[in-house]
Amino acid sequence: MSELKDPGLKAFVAETERFYPPDAVMMTIAEQRSCYDALCAHFLKPYPEGVSAEDLEISGIPVRHYTPSNALPDVMIVYAHGGGFVVGGLDSHDDICAEIVAFAGCQLVAVDYRLAPEHLFPAAVDDCWAVYEWAAARAGRIVLAGDSAGAKLSAAIAIKARDEGVGTVAGQVLIYGAYGGEPEGGSYDTMANAPGLTTEDVKFYSEVYFGKRPNPNWDNKLARPLLETDFSGLAPAFIVAAELDPLLDDSIRYAEVLNAAGVNAQVRTEPELIHGYLRARHMSEPAGESFAAICRAVKDFCHGGD
Repeated sequence: MSELKDPGLKAFVAETERFYPPDAVMMTIAEQRSCYDALCAHFLKPYPEGVSAEDLEISGIPVRHYTPSNALPDVMIVYAHGGGFVVGGLDSHDDICAEIVAFAGCQLVAVDYRLAPEHLFPAAVDDCWAVYEWAAARAGRIVLAGDSAGAKLSAAIAIKARDEGVGTVAGQVLIYGAYGGEPEGGSYDTMANAPGLTTEDVKFYSEVYFGKRPNPNWDNKLARPLLETDFSGLAPAFIVAAELDPLLDDSIRYAEVLNAAGVNAQVRTEPELIHGYLRARHMSEPAGESFAAICRAVKDFCHGGD
């Protein structure tokens, strides 16, 4: 694996490992969540001017509804957070969501979906779908966005929305997600021990979310979107991948299958970045530039490319 070049990213990794050590998956689930919460609180930034948020419940699912002062009418972003389906919630990505909202000028609803192992697949998908339906009933255009586990959830909701003919997905913004590739070969080997996420971590989180094999969850396209056989008619996608990440190839493959089906899918690879770099956006110039590109993509989808 290539050495980290950016000094800001090096400092970010050192800070991260103070709170969430590389062997965190060896901890209990409760310990992992406690460490992750402390990590997120350490990097938390204040809201940009003009952004407000309100905590609500939708069908019993906690959400946080963000509104900028210049909110575009009839458009809403639905955001699913990362965390391996095991950690994270409304507070873990609070500032990230607020900054996206400020840039895009659109409402955003962040989903506090149920976590594994207490709630296996399809609980998280079901929760995101319920929130998507709520948003679709109130906005003519929906932008689906998420990072890591949340990127997979967003891709699944885009498929389900197309299949069931519910709402209008204007675009998908999928950030360093896992879309169902088998964790072997390619980037799973070359980036097996990358900082931020290892291949063994990917295997751990998959087993926690799906349950151990053999298990029908592993064969469901809403659990592993790369298992879909017909990608036509899906919403256009902006897919972001970190090169120093075992999940790199999943992003490249997902963009390939979408484009092959006639879906406009742009993939942006970040040669100097690692999994989880969104939290480094104020420390690392490459991470900040990538986050700006993500915000632009969300805004473009929200505004219909205008």
